[in-house]
Amino acid sequence: MSKLPVTTGDGDTLDSVVPSASGKALRADAQRNRDKLLQVAHTVFMTEGISVSMDEIARRAGVGVGTAYRHFPTKEDLFGAVIVSHKSRLIEEASQLLHHDNPGEAFFQYFAATIREGIANKAITDALVSNLNIETGRSEIARDFWSGLDHLLVRAQQHGSVRSDASMEDIKLLLIGILQATGDSRTFPERVVSILCDGLRSE
Repeated sequence: MSKLPVTTGDGDTLDSVVPSASGKALRADAQRNRDKLLQVAHTVFMTEGISVSMDEIARRAGVGVGTAYRHFPTKEDLFGAVIVSHKSRLIEEASQLLHHDNPGEAFFQYFAATIREGIANKAITDALVSNLNIETGRSEIARDFWSGLDHLLVRAQQHGSVRSDASMEDIKLLLIGILQATGDSRTFPERVVSILCDGLRSE
């Protein structure tokens, strides 16, 4: 007699959520639950930030907490899966701007783009400025982002477009400060960003 699969109570079978040694794809029911979690987490992280608990994300996705943790053992794993596309876009943009004909314009364009992204997506802001205990996903995007911005800053300074006494710590304070001050506004502070950029330009 064949052995009946043990279910989690919301559609997943235990054999469907445990990766096989051969790396086979998830069963259809497990894939659906994983997709639900990612969709809900994407919306939650974008609109509310990364302080929302795994239990709450699972509840909104309509799956059991156990199923959520089987797919994503920690919240940082879930955050990393959700943020990967945003991270890739930011890092790729920085990489492309390193080849811009005008280093100063490239730096200010990226500086403004990051503020715009952080205002539109609270997960980006939290990834860069919060002290929440989401180390892996948050620290990776922060490290890669700050590294890309640093390269753009140095190139702009060497070109004479940005004042030479501006350090990355100064840039961090300005960027983090404006993201925190903006809060849940969702409105890009065009005039404030323009004032900040003018203050960074070489005389």
